Amino acid sequence: MEKEERCRAIFMDRDGTISEEVGYVNHLSRFRLLPRTAEAIRLINKSGFKAIVVTNQSGVARGYFPELLVREVHTKMQLLLSQEGAHVDRIYYCPHHPQVGPPQYRIDCDCRKPKIGMLEKAARDLKIDLSTSYIIGDKHTEVVMGHRAGIKSILVLTGYGIGEYELYGDQWEQKPDFVAEDLLAAVKWILQQESQEEKHS
Repeated sequence: MEKEERCRAIFMDRDGTISEEVGYVNHLSRFRLLPRTAEAIRLINKSGFKAIVVTNQSGVARGYFPELLVREVHTKMQLLLSQEGAHVDRIYYCPHHPQVGPPQYRIDCDCRKPKIGMLEKAARDLKIDLSTSYIIGDKHTEVVMGHRAGIKSILVLTGYGIGEYELYGDQWEQKPDFVAEDLLAAVKWILQQESQEEKHS
């Protein structure tokens, strides 16, 4: 029996990493891609990695916006990316919160970052080898998530990244594998790492 072929992924946070950090995106007009985002995701698309978004959207549980709006924002994100020749392969989001909201959303779930439920679901859905994948985000949450899942993590200094890193970075028990200016710099670092590994293999 042939061994099942598995693919690799670059997981990305949404707000503050792919798009501008504006607090809660409670209207389509508040969603805007950060500069160089489409270029970064185009590089992922060409690299053979899957481009996957994993995002906490507890604004649903908090009653700030309906779950339908999350899906509409993601449709807009894909449209904006497609206009620049890029695409995301899959999007996972967590609408829950453990303490607030109506019962269907007030859940101590496995998908709320830094828990790794969204990564595990992506691995099952798309046959992803997590051990050779990466995660990029603007919060320490993604770094912790990466450590828990055995994934290399990159902190970007967009969104909340620069504040979190400068204020608390030296206190973090789990450190990012790399700190990047933005998503494009993070993706370029990943591809450079991969190129170096290929040369030495």
